[in-house]
Amino acid sequence: MATGVNRKISAASARSHTRRAKKTSSLPLPSGVVRTTLAVLFIGFLAWAYQAIQPPPPKICGTPGGPPITAPRIKLRDGRYMAYKEFGVPKEEAKYKIISVHGFASCKQDAVIANNLSPDFVKEMGIYIVSFDRPGYAESDPDPNRTLKSIALDIEELADQLRLGSKFYVVGVSMGGQIVWNCLKYIPHRLAGAVLVAPVVNYWWSGLPANLTTEVYNQQPLQDHWALRVAHYMPWLTYWWHTQRWFPGSSLISHSAHVLSPKDMGILHKLSYRNSYLAQIKQQGEYESVHRDFNIAFGKWEYSPIDLENPFPNNEGSVHLWQGDEDAVVPVKLQRYIVQQLPWIQYHELQAGHLFPHVDGVSDTIMKSFLLGK
Repeated sequence: MATGVNRKISAASARSHTRRAKKTSSLPLPSGVVRTTLAVLFIGFLAWAYQAIQPPPPKICGTPGGPPITAPRIKLRDGRYMAYKEFGVPKEEAKYKIISVHGFASCKQDAVIANNLSPDFVKEMGIYIVSFDRPGYAESDPDPNRTLKSIALDIEELADQLRLGSKFYVVGVSMGGQIVWNCLKYIPHRLAGAVLVAPVVNYWWSGLPANLTTEVYNQQPLQDHWALRVAHYMPWLTYWWHTQRWFPGSSLISHSAHVLSPKDMGILHKLSYRNSYLAQIKQQGEYESVHRDFNIAFGKWEYSPIDLENPFPNNEGSVHLWQGDEDAVVPVKLQRYIVQQLPWIQYHELQAGHLFPHVDGVSDTIMKSFLLGK
């Protein structure tokens, strides 16, 4: 006769069976929900990243909420306004009419040569100089469509509206000197002569030897390596790069002492006059002034200065380039190579840093050499 079997189960075994049963009863998260969640997070990240790299709109001078207009201005061909400042003798009496192009993070008041010329020399020679705010700086409207050619055309239009004549002189310092290359390229027929003072060099200009550019590039501060690469390869990232706090930005933009040589440090006190208008320089926004300037200076150029032809084949004018041999901003080795390829440029090298035009007497020396051949 069959009898039932009673099996005894331990408490531990019972708990084990209970736990396993509980585990198998949970419901897995549907794969569609996971994909949707990840997609939403990714889109959210993209939206944040897009907002982070977008510069704020500029505060245009003379518009509601924008800075006031305090200087004379001309209206350019595309409706932008350009502010300017005049130095020297009245242009109606002038023998030499010169347009001064300011450097990086500067403005029309930073007409270095005009500010340092002796009054007697200016009067004796009949020198008139007009300096202007480059696009986005101080009181000149930003130019979102700015190119290498457009700034040269701005200079030409300034000369025409101020009635400087069919030909005029240009003098540019530092990044302003780099812009003089654009004048030599795009409006050589309007120039009576040109002076480039420590003009900034783009490491990616065609024709520069790779071993030489690599050598001087590696001598720059590490923070500048990255800032220069961003400007050249990813200009759309420049605003974020110089406003984020994770990595250091350009030493030029941050006004780091790394870009000054010992000789520059010794004359830095001479620039204290700039404190009176320093806040005005970037009052329309950093992006439309220094960031866009940086992108164009070190971006992709459609030509190389090395390929330029002599604008004065009959010696009806001259081009001079001045450079300090201890310049920590502009490598002298690159400058020497460039002028070696352009024998029509009169090259002057001084035992100095980048700020040598501020040294007493140097501006007079530059202009005497340029205008009188001394």
